Amino acid sequence: MRAMLLVNPKATTTNARTRDVLIRALGAAVELSVEETGYRGHAATLAATARAKGFDVVAVLGGDGTINETVNGLLNPVNGHDVPPADDPSSGRPGLIVIPGGSANVFARSLGLPNEPVEATGAVLEALREGRRRTVGLGQARWEGESRYFTFCAGMGYDAEVVRAVEGLRGTGRKATPARYVNTALRHYLATDKRHAPMTLSGPGIPAAEGVFMAIVSNTSPWTYLGAKPVTPTPWASFETGLDLLGLRRMGPVQIAGLIRQILTESDALPSGKHLVQLHDEAEFTLAADRPVAFQLDGDYLGERESVTFRSTPNALQVLV
Repeated sequence: MRAMLLVNPKATTTNARTRDVLIRALGAAVELSVEETGYRGHAATLAATARAKGFDVVAVLGGDGTINETVNGLLNPVNGHDVPPADDPSSGRPGLIVIPGGSANVFARSLGLPNEPVEATGAVLEALREGRRRTVGLGQARWEGESRYFTFCAGMGYDAEVVRAVEGLRGTGRKATPARYVNTALRHYLATDKRHAPMTLSGPGIPAAEGVFMAIVSNTSPWTYLGAKPVTPTPWASFETGLDLLGLRRMGPVQIAGLIRQILTESDALPSGKHLVQLHDEAEFTLAADRPVAFQLDGDYLGERESVTFRSTPNALQVLV
């Protein structure tokens, strides 16, 4: 089996010694080529190259951002043509191996992998030996002639604004720890416009919902983690169903406090409240805004958008897990 390992040398929770151990372990099980990512978008280019050259597997050692790039490299058309047939989108593409190396590692943990690179490597080596694969669905976002897949979540509004702020802090050399996300979210909340909700939700067979401040779009659950604690605003979301959504139509302190309590303590129950907009297992919907709003995919800030359409892509990818 030919495998390409993509290594993000700047991954939050790995070091050179750990990388060497993982490379030796994987190299003993497969015919391994190793590539380091050097810039934003590089993992997508390397993954597309692996697909074009007929590699059987692409492994990733990195965080959710590197994994997202890799997935997009694997799924986007090669030379303008998409190889897999419509009834089996995952065929004709390399399988994916995920080894967590970031701060949150939401996708890896949602697959049931340990949140530690050496232990996760042991788990995927076992999957390799047993030929064990899981086919998962993905989400896709389309806007202004562009599109991008996401593995676990997307967001518009307040949560994407927090992602943008944390990315700015990371640019100054600070790590994206759970405490930093919480502190940034609290500070940002105080400065957020809580009176003029910019977004409207619509879609085939979906009653239009106006006045949305923030929207979380989920391809699986949890949405994220605070350390070891899962955060579950859309607890019914899964890789085997369509997309879920939680939208907030009020941003007052009472509503926010109640929502935080529910998504941290009631992991199997849908959040409740008249100020919430909720969707489950949907194939497609659109969020449109009367002004540009912040937009993120898999924790990666992608600028401000006025309209984004979200679609479910079933059976998109095979993961060795």
